[in-house]
Amino acid sequence: MILKKNFSPLKVLSYVWRELLAAALVSGLVFGLYVNEVKTVALPLTPIGILGTALAIFLAFRNNSSYARWWEARTIWASLLNNSRIFARQIIANADSASAIGKGGGPEAVQAYKKEMIYRQIAFVHALRLALRRQTAWEEIAPFLGAAEYRELLRVQNKANLLLQKQGARIKEGMRAEILGPFDNITLEPNIAACNNWQAACERIKETPMLRQYEYFTRVFVWIFILLLPFSLIDAFKTMPGLAVPFTVLLAFVFATIERVGAVNENPFENKIQDVPLTAICRTIERDLKEQLGETDLPPKLEPENGYLY
Repeated sequence: MILKKNFSPLKVLSYVWRELLAAALVSGLVFGLYVNEVKTVALPLTPIGILGTALAIFLAFRNNSSYARWWEARTIWASLLNNSRIFARQIIANADSASAIGKGGGPEAVQAYKKEMIYRQIAFVHALRLALRRQTAWEEIAPFLGAAEYRELLRVQNKANLLLQKQGARIKEGMRAEILGPFDNITLEPNIAACNNWQAACERIKETPMLRQYEYFTRVFVWIFILLLPFSLIDAFKTMPGLAVPFTVLLAFVFATIERVGAVNENPFENKIQDVPLTAICRTIERDLKEQLGETDLPPKLEPENGYLY
């Protein structure tokens, strides 16, 4: 996620240099022809003005749709953060209550159960992050699971889903062992179901791209606009035709940049600078849940690097 307010010009140019190069070359060619008395290269400004207006509306619609995908992804992960805190609080409060009245097999068994459930919740968010980013660093999850469960996890395709299945099964086992009360699943199971729903929502965003029609025709229309623009500007600047070149490049930069903003924002789970900061959110969940357990050896909070939070 980009946090800094100012951008490196070189970073921006790396996204739109092709459009700017084309605008400079075509406008330079038109200028050369015009000053050498080839006046037929000049076109009326009205048609390109109408095209630019229509293109701006099209770009605005596409960018709004891209931002809606990004914001939905951020909202989902905010819900996962909050839900994880609630789940940990419920597990700790219910298990401690059972221990206080002498149930659950003793304080050590209760503490082990709390740690297992909360650590598995941490493993779930890390597994979902890795899956969404197409990463395979599953060893990051190993410290939160038992050796046998970790080996089982490596054999399945949908690792995050398996962890939620384990959580549901262990809730039932906790009830049978009287670590949890007979009705605690009424509040705990909806949290597991909510995690399933948010996982599916993330997978929907990841697997379903923006309509390719929007992506393709937006690029086509931007290129048409850039290539036709110097033919109209040369007529608008007929008394000073040299100004057509820098103004063409400037307008090409504006429209190309707007188009690229929409393109990069439509995929919020690609581990790039503009993405939702999944690593930082997972680290926050890990820190908060361990602290709820009473642990003090917490991993450091992730800070932005050069204005970017991952």
